[in-house]
Amino acid sequence: MTDTVTAAPEAPPKARFRGGPWGTLVAIAFGVMMVALDGTIVAVANPAIGADLNASLAELQWVTHGYLLGLAVFLITAGKLGDRFGHRNVYMIGVVGFTVTSVAIALSGTVAVLVGLRILQGVFGATITPAAMGLLRSNFPPHMLGRAFGVFGSLLGAAMAAGPIVGGVLVSAFGWHSAFLINLPVGIVALATAMWLIGANRPTDPDSRFDLPGVLLLSAAIFALVWALVEGPVVGWAHAETLGVLGAALVIGVAFVLWELRAAHPLLPMGIFRLPTISIGTVLMLLTALGLMGSLFFVTFYLQGVRGLTPMQTGVQLLPLTLMIGLFGTPAGRIMDRFGTRVPTVAGLVFAAVALFMLSRLDFGTGVVFTSVAFLLLGLGLSLVMTGATAAILTSAPVSLAGVAAGMQQAAMQLGGSIGTAVLGAMLSLTIVGTLPGHFTDQGLAEPGADDVASMQSAVSQGGAVVPESATAEVAEAITRASHLAFVDGIHLAFGIAAAVMAAAAVLACFMKPAARDGSAEPVVHI
Repeated sequence: MTDTVTAAPEAPPKARFRGGPWGTLVAIAFGVMMVALDGTIVAVANPAIGADLNASLAELQWVTHGYLLGLAVFLITAGKLGDRFGHRNVYMIGVVGFTVTSVAIALSGTVAVLVGLRILQGVFGATITPAAMGLLRSNFPPHMLGRAFGVFGSLLGAAMAAGPIVGGVLVSAFGWHSAFLINLPVGIVALATAMWLIGANRPTDPDSRFDLPGVLLLSAAIFALVWALVEGPVVGWAHAETLGVLGAALVIGVAFVLWELRAAHPLLPMGIFRLPTISIGTVLMLLTALGLMGSLFFVTFYLQGVRGLTPMQTGVQLLPLTLMIGLFGTPAGRIMDRFGTRVPTVAGLVFAAVALFMLSRLDFGTGVVFTSVAFLLLGLGLSLVMTGATAAILTSAPVSLAGVAAGMQQAAMQLGGSIGTAVLGAMLSLTIVGTLPGHFTDQGLAEPGADDVASMQSAVSQGGAVVPESATAEVAEAITRASHLAFVDGIHLAFGIAAAVMAAAAVLACFMKPAARDGSAEPVVHI
């Protein structure tokens, strides 16, 4: 039996600022910028966290992956909660939880506690962005949604641009703990602004029921997948634990799809993927995050470890990337409103592919101009892709599923980031293990054994080196040189793979149908 569910009628936006569309955009900006600021600050703080807490590469990956795990597991569920109970309330709960958890992270003294709190922080972060996007979808008129998402992207870019600078200053002056404490004043402002500017809480799908089996199945499947992606490089991809958890993720994922196909009130209606714009847009988000987040995880290790830059200098070097996102987000949204999403999205992916190919050529003597141009192109491409894919997904989904669609878009991005960091990290590690002995002999050193290479692999993967205390200055320099050469070999492969992924995504984007010019959603068929 086939039922056709069409988009719910959208209420016209209010003319006044407070409670109107632009007031809503201003209010949610603070919460979303807090999440974005946190992400880029942590990227700069990672080396300091590793040094202070004596964390291995795998543990540092869990600082990133733990947060992504909390996000990915809860995003779609949080979107559904917003549709059912109102995005305003869910958004404010997320802001409060994110702020409190950030303070707790700053007070943590062990890697285990930090990672656990990062997972909880991710859960609260998962409630912020889908609720914010749901508020935009339900408050802005259809013909202005592209512009709204463009401004939204600019605000994210501004936070990302400020993140490395602020993070560099904070980490250099006060230590990595301050990178999380900065969320306290931002969170207070975000909560106060939301209470003042966002209109009354209005659920977009108040009559739906909560799909508890669907929530449990989806959460378990995503948790198992992310866990396997993080632990696979540590214990080995062929290890029984890795294969067992991946198998569990597959089985539970299939069970989730089968349940959703027969559930009366599904968490994620499978019929939504019959719309090419939504299905392709979701895949594009995953591939883009896989290539970009996976490769950018290692940029800070290159800049600080190999090039010897300080956290502050690293933030300045990354500024062309984040600043371009901030500056071009609003124009990108206007382009989408006027010309549709397909062509700008394809162009953005091509820019990103070229930029990542340039980064795959990094070496010891790469100049500031070269890296700045690469980061500028990457920021331009990312701005176009994120705005285009987001607008395509959310304008094609009915307003009653605004939160679910936003959660799905964000889940694809976060899951892609986890896959990218794990896969590219594995390629980096394999390259280091394979090339490090040769670089040692090239530097006139004795070739290390397999056990020695394994013990050095984690430090070398972070752009560092393992130098014995008894080593002379000459030997220490040779070991450092050999280690950095192996690391550079690894990032050549990682960035090359990322560039290829962006090129493949550009081809896929050519098949994405532009959203309706009036912004109306197509019918969603639920089986």
